[in-house]
Amino acid sequence: MRFRLFLREPSAVFWTFGFPILLSIALGIAFRNRPPEAVSIVVQAGPGADAILRELASPLIKARVQDGEAARRELRSGKVVLLIIPAAEGAARTYRYDETRPEARMARALVDDALQTAEGRLDPTPVRDERVTEPGARYIDFLLPGLVGLNLMSSSMWGIGYMIVDLRTKKLVKRLVATPMRRGDFLLSFVLMRAVFLLVEVPLLFAFGWVVFGVRVVGSPLLLMGLAMLGSLAFAGLGLLVASRARNTQTVGGLMNLVMMPMFIGSGVFFSTSNFPDGMQPLLRVLPLTALNDGLRAVTNAGAGPSQVAFAAVVLAVWAAVSFAAALRLFRWR
Repeated sequence: MRFRLFLREPSAVFWTFGFPILLSIALGIAFRNRPPEAVSIVVQAGPGADAILRELASPLIKARVQDGEAARRELRSGKVVLLIIPAAEGAARTYRYDETRPEARMARALVDDALQTAEGRLDPTPVRDERVTEPGARYIDFLLPGLVGLNLMSSSMWGIGYMIVDLRTKKLVKRLVATPMRRGDFLLSFVLMRAVFLLVEVPLLFAFGWVVFGVRVVGSPLLLMGLAMLGSLAFAGLGLLVASRARNTQTVGGLMNLVMMPMFIGSGVFFSTSNFPDGMQPLLRVLPLTALNDGLRAVTNAGAGPSQVAFAAVVLAVWAAVSFAAALRLFRWR
């Protein structure tokens, strides 16, 4: 019955299978492998400006000369990341930039290296560059496991929480009071439905990533599916808990967004959780989506074994057990 109800909801099918595929296509194209972008800089007009412009001739540097006020205006507006003021007689060359911008610091180092070399600097130790792009180190390799985790959270919570409340508003849940069905059996049916869909959902998304973007699962596929199963159970329990008392779909929609939004932002779906302050790290690590994403990435990209993902598995198992027990205690038929 749960399976048929799911297939009769085109929006549910789209958000479970279509949305993560479309999102991975869009972000995979946006962050595809491509040559480094040239940094935009401006040289203030004056003696020596043309010489600097010639010395900075490089595919990695996009430079032009502007008069003083126009050059400062371009720096303020963000059109360029670095302003070079040529050295006057007996003075030092000046680099003007915002040091809080990483691209500005990079431009400063790149430009200074080019100018110092052009002016006769000798590097006593020869060096050579080896530029490589390894599978597992690309953005799409980081992104795809995060999208799988995000999809498991969204489909589990919306597919369970919203469906229960929708049945409650239609008075269908109330009718089940007259049957021999126990609350635990009723709630467990939703969890088992998610487990069945998981067997199709996760392999499909990773197969899509492999075919389109060459994303390879380095570790054990069985361990990957085990983590995905724990994650699905954790979010299924949260979906049951959120829907256990909600009386209408507007209420449950707000509650689910309240639960999911912090994880959507802080659980490392699109960027690493290390971007957040150190004081927030312990809290972020025990969020179920963070644990799931970390575990999936460790198995997919680093070939991690059971011991390396044990913490993530424990976090997910605890969330699954506690949320299901709380939902069983709080659930009401009406």
